[in-house]
Amino acid sequence: MDPKEIEDIEVYLLLEALRLRHGYDFRQYAPASLRRRIIQCLNRCEYTCISEIIPNLLYDDLQLTRLISELSIHVTEMFRDPGTFAVMRQKIFPMVAANLPVNIWHAGCSTGEEVYSLAILLHEAELLPRCRIYATDINPQAIEVARSGIYPLGRMRQYSANYLKAGGSGSLSDHYQVVHDAAHMDPHLRDNILFSTHNLATDSVFAETHLILCRNVLIYFDNQLRDRVLRLFLDSLSPGGILCLGNAEGLRGSALQEQFQFMMESYNLYAKI
Repeated sequence: MDPKEIEDIEVYLLLEALRLRHGYDFRQYAPASLRRRIIQCLNRCEYTCISEIIPNLLYDDLQLTRLISELSIHVTEMFRDPGTFAVMRQKIFPMVAANLPVNIWHAGCSTGEEVYSLAILLHEAELLPRCRIYATDINPQAIEVARSGIYPLGRMRQYSANYLKAGGSGSLSDHYQVVHDAAHMDPHLRDNILFSTHNLATDSVFAETHLILCRNVLIYFDNQLRDRVLRLFLDSLSPGGILCLGNAEGLRGSALQEQFQFMMESYNLYAKI
């Protein structure tokens, strides 16, 4: 048996241990991306082979935290893809406002930068007090960062440029306070946000929603898991509810494609039929 086949067995056993011991199911994540992140964990934790992770994973909660952090994707920034936020502000907000109060689900929110971006634009549109944003991610550490609303001050210049491109009506600095070398998002932005852990691979619908954002998450899933998650979103959305996916994603090729109507395909915005 060659080393690649042995490594395949190790990956299989690791994912089974993670699922059976802790309930996290990564078996349907894109294999190449998943293997790459497991190897990164291997190198950072100074293990010699993947199977050495398993005993610690079974008995050490700290190892679980490290592994979930490695397997989760944390590529995000405030007002990422500003054009998408501009379109939501101009076109989508008026549509969902007809359903006040509005439930919004931001799935795979990572460390929360895009959740606060959404809250800021809703605040400027005078809609935030009548909205409830459910912000979820599989990674408990990422959720804690998001809940704190504290980000490095050095990133704010780029975030401010994104904010203006997204159609912000003032200055991004109006929405945070500087404490030492960090930006603390205004507490009122969190009043209508509920941060919690949620596993798209295994958990179920928890609320009827009018708008779902899941941006650049599905690209890490295989086709079966992608369709499972899209079914979850379909069941969660109210009739006419809107789904916003990432720029690198879309519904083409999905078994659920016909359940949605293209709104603005260039921005991967869809409405539930």
